[in-house]
Formats: sequence, structure tokens, C-alpha cells
Amino acid sequence: MTVDGVTREQPKPFTVIATQNPVGSVGTQMLPESQMDRFMVRLSMGYPDMESEIRMLKERHARNPMDTIGSMIDRRELIEMQQEAEQVFVHGEVYEYIAKLIGKTRENPMLNLGISPRGTLALVAMTKAAAYWNNREYCLPDDVNSVFAAVTSHRMLLSPKARVNHTSMQDVIEQILGSVKAPW
Repeated sequence: MTVDGVTREQPKPFTVIATQNPVGSVGTQMLPESQMDRFMVRLSMGYPDMESEIRMLKERHARNPMDTIGSMIDRRELIEMQQEAEQVFVHGEVYEYIAKLIGKTRENPMLNLGISPRGTLALVAMTKAAAYWNNREYCLPDDVNSVFAAVTSHRMLLSPKARVNHTSMQDVIEQILGSVKAPW
């Protein structure tokens, strides 16, 4: 990381997990597109169902269950897994599929902003991670599809036309995925 011209090494692995406050909260502002593009994925957990929320309340009655969480893997294992995921094979046709999907984001009339090259690289990295998670040494188009929304939704901006037509980002994502034929 470089601040004021001074580079500082970050520990490896280095991960940032951020939460987003609701729009309009006092003292918060939306991040500009250039900063949103630096987050690899955006996930939404939504609200818990009633049963889960009741269980959460009961578990916190006498103690915080977060205090009992332990490590599942150590630093070395995580770095090794990251390196293994980076080595997952991506066939030329999967690269082409990714490039076509990204191209569709840049020409879609419902979007004012499509996916940047940084977003394309993130989509490839997450596609490899999805394949690795599924115990494969190669990527499938389904891996691309499974991570596409998480990698792209925060990088695109809906156009005024989309808002007038009540078109959501999920609608646009589904339309883009449906408009490009997967290689296999």
C-alpha cells in the first residue's frame, strides 16, 4: 500500500471486509465508482429468517458466541490455497465467454457504467476460486455464472432509463448472462 509516496508492505494474506451502511445514515456517503471497483466481490446476506433470528437471540442470552470462534486454517494453509486457486486452468473459450459478458456490460443501454479491466481480472480470479472450491483444476462456464453477480453488481451503474423502467441490477445481470451463449 502506498500513502503519500511511501510504500508500506502489508501482511500476507491481507484481506479487507467492509460493511455498507444504509444510504442516508448520518455521516456516511456512497463510495465513488473508482473505489467500489477495488472491492473484489459484493455479497448480501439479507435478513435472517424468523427461526434464525430467534436462535441468534437465544445464543446471545448469556454470552457472545463470536467469542468462541476459533481458526479453521492457519495463515500458511490460506496462502497455499490461494496459490493453488491461482493455478486453476482457464480454457481459451472460458476467457472468451468472460470477455463477451464483460463487453455486454459496456454496451448495455440500461447501464451508464460497465465493467472495468480490473473487474474483468476479478471475475477471472473468482471464477478460478469457484472451480477450486468445487475441487476442480479447471474452470467451467458455470463457475463464471456462479460468481458473476457478486463480482459485477457493485461495479456497474444503472442508467436513468433503467430506473424509469424499474429495471434492477439483478434484472440487468440476468439479461447479460442470458444474452451470451456459454461455450459448453
